[in-house]
Amino acid sequence: MTKAIRESNIQTLCQSMAISNIDEDIVLIEQSCTAPQLEVPRRMNFILLGLCTEGNVSYHLDTQKQKISAGDFIIVSDHHVVDELQTSHDSKGLYIALSKDFYHETIRNVSDISTLFLYARNNPVLALSEQEQKTFKDYFNVLQKKISDPNNHYRRDLARTLLLAMFYELSNVIYNYRLPSSGRRHMRSDAIFTDFIALLEVHCRNERRVGWYAEQLNITPKYLSECIKTVSHRTPNDWIDFYVIQELRIALKETTKTIKVIAQELHFPNQSFLGKYFKEHVGMSPKEYRNSK
Repeated sequence: MTKAIRESNIQTLCQSMAISNIDEDIVLIEQSCTAPQLEVPRRMNFILLGLCTEGNVSYHLDTQKQKISAGDFIIVSDHHVVDELQTSHDSKGLYIALSKDFYHETIRNVSDISTLFLYARNNPVLALSEQEQKTFKDYFNVLQKKISDPNNHYRRDLARTLLLAMFYELSNVIYNYRLPSSGRRHMRSDAIFTDFIALLEVHCRNERRVGWYAEQLNITPKYLSECIKTVSHRTPNDWIDFYVIQELRIALKETTKTIKVIAQELHFPNQSFLGKYFKEHVGMSPKEYRNSK
């Protein structure tokens, strides 16, 4: 029997839980008991933000084990795969799920926020101070009140405005994590980096050429490389390899597909080429990695 990765979307979330939501675009979850167990890995089709207020939660994100405790804040972006979710008996938390459209609609034209949130894609757990925890709880409670009022004609606009304000607060936390000693800002480069990563997350399975991404962004490969290096201190090829290896890790650990099939699905010339590529970046063969703990 093949182990398959299923899509997880907000619609399914709303159907399985009694939660506050607006048009299945923004969903607020006040978790006060153990979360439902995942029978199979789930690829996120929405953005999840959350604060663990009591107990702890463990899970695998793109095959990497994560654990959060009281005071930890998580950001799980779309396209990432979650598996082996486990919660302690006393686990409690406040979570906000956003559809991709609503998220991008909220942060459009705000490059500072979108760039800083990209940092969180690879650093999904942040430890918040007591004041930062209180700030998130305050926003959550106000959002819940506004969303729960169906007679408020402007509740969607209010929710979007409150979320944007909350994002600025969270971005300040991320900024302090990411750039403690740098005050330099590169607005154009930030925007290009954001667009590059968005394209990469969608197309990394079948496009690994820097030139292709530059073409989609209507810039030269050289300029793309300069911008990505300025913002992230990594080259476009480094990011491409990172996302391809991430997809390979997921396929090897979370499915029972043969290496030959995985090579075909990720558009490698053949199984041997995939094996050499994977070993070069991971230090072991795909078969060794699949059998490792």
